[in-house]
Amino acid sequence: MLRADDSLDLQALGARLRSGALRPADVVSGVLERIRARGDDKAWLHVVPREALEARAAELERRGPAGLPLYGIPFAIKDNIDLGGHPTTAACPEYAYVAQQTASVVQSLLDAGAIAIGKTNLDQFATGLVGVRSPYGAPSSTFDSRYISGGSSSGSAVVVDAGIVSFALGTDTAGSGRIPAAFNNLVGLKPTCGLLSTRGVIPACRSLDCVSIFALTASDAAAVLDVAAKFDAGDPFARRETPARTPAALAGCRVGVPRSSQLEFFGNRDAQKLFEGAVAKLAQLGAQTVEIDFAPFLAAARLLYEGPWVAERYVAIREFIDRKPEALHPVTRQITLGGAKPSAADCFAAQYKLRALIREAEPAWKAADVIIAPTAGTTYTIAEVEADPIRLNSNLGVYTNFVNLMDLSAIAVPAGFTAAGLPLGVTLLAPAFADRALCALADELHRALVGTMGATKHPLPAAVARADAQRGVQLAVCGAHLSGLPLNHQLTERGARLVRACRTAPQYRLYALAGFTPPRPGMVRETGGRRIEVEVWELSTEAFGSFVDGIPSPLGIGTVELEDGKQVKGFLCEPYATRGAEDVSHLGGWRAYLQKGRGS
Repeated sequence: MLRADDSLDLQALGARLRSGALRPADVVSGVLERIRARGDDKAWLHVVPREALEARAAELERRGPAGLPLYGIPFAIKDNIDLGGHPTTAACPEYAYVAQQTASVVQSLLDAGAIAIGKTNLDQFATGLVGVRSPYGAPSSTFDSRYISGGSSSGSAVVVDAGIVSFALGTDTAGSGRIPAAFNNLVGLKPTCGLLSTRGVIPACRSLDCVSIFALTASDAAAVLDVAAKFDAGDPFARRETPARTPAALAGCRVGVPRSSQLEFFGNRDAQKLFEGAVAKLAQLGAQTVEIDFAPFLAAARLLYEGPWVAERYVAIREFIDRKPEALHPVTRQITLGGAKPSAADCFAAQYKLRALIREAEPAWKAADVIIAPTAGTTYTIAEVEADPIRLNSNLGVYTNFVNLMDLSAIAVPAGFTAAGLPLGVTLLAPAFADRALCALADELHRALVGTMGATKHPLPAAVARADAQRGVQLAVCGAHLSGLPLNHQLTERGARLVRACRTAPQYRLYALAGFTPPRPGMVRETGGRRIEVEVWELSTEAFGSFVDGIPSPLGIGTVELEDGKQVKGFLCEPYATRGAEDVSHLGGWRAYLQKGRGS
């Protein structure tokens, strides 16, 4: 059973589930009990009914953990992201609808074995960094109920922070996936725009929106990213991932630090000390800290709400707000209707200004591999925000608003606690597609600064050896090396890590080869091929070399194209060996062939 004090981090929970010591049904029961025990904390807007959750758990138990990297892992979904058959409200009751389809990013998580527990509260229409602009109430800080949880992804952060779920999805346009992480002792990953599909997400600023990940550790965030980052051709804003040249270890990494005169902590001396402590710790860990000019980034941050991008918020819900303006929270209504004012000329002028600021920031990126900044300069009580909602919200966006405008990747990392016991964090920033390297850097820094996860008091688990983001090799396997099959140990003994289960591009055929014990297939790239199920594993270069050395002819390693367009190393077969072999491509994969009893 899942005890009330058990940790839900992916490392601990995942190990128990894969070993059979815990069943998905135990997880469902335990999570529902934790929700009941917390009472009405304003974090949840909709919890999936027990019957449906139990049916999902039973479905997973019948299938088993093989090939499901998130098997039985519970997660939450910000309520501007669709879960098919369940309500989406965007924290606006009159806007609510029952989603007909599940958002692409959520479906990827479900396909990996995760269990969607429910939908979480937010600043209405994801407009705000404070977490109080919801007619359903304001989820407060778990550390002090007088303080804000941060927004707009308020409920998502709280349910992870409180140990209710293992991770949660938020969204991030101006900092909504980072500010709540800073205020809740969590990791908040804001991926590169377009890396995670936004199809099935109610837009805020569609050209800037991205789905974010709240997790207890950076390693957990990376594991979720590995599953969720699939190119979605149905999302016009989706982008194919390209390698970034960002170091994945702090030793030797050049970290840009804003000039002290360019930093603002709004009188919060504790926040300033925590930031200075994080910078000092970076140097102790072997990073090279370099002073940079932060002025272009700060200027870009001001463009987001002082410029015409707020027009995108108006466009996103124009028909609804024009018809029912009274249905919106007063502050949300004020901000959104302001988006009807900018002209096309204003939009172009702002775009030109942004391009100039991106060019002005180039010297900082030439001097540094990554940049560190406060996630927020301070925090506020709920009462303070209610009394001065616009100005204080703007203060919270100083270090977050520019990130999507400038096409950066970012991850918020816990940095420690103020004298009053409130958590605050720092953010590591890098160019687009440095997401996985940032996760590795964040994990190293997190462990050096804070020893606990969220508000749970659980210590951070032992560091997981992840292959270096630059030097690791991803390998697609299609046969006896799949999870649970006879040769899988050749990967796990070498410390390989399962990244995801997916399919190839529709250009391959699979044949049952003769003369192998255990039975093995051969995959060949052919015109008129099909999508073949594979697992992608990650190994160090050394482990990859020893693994390849033992591969028997006619099998070999070549380049395999996956269904999302990404290319990885993978098993391929010399065509001569398939002559006369049984073509099993129509089954879609080797596991399906074995289940038919043909591989005995």
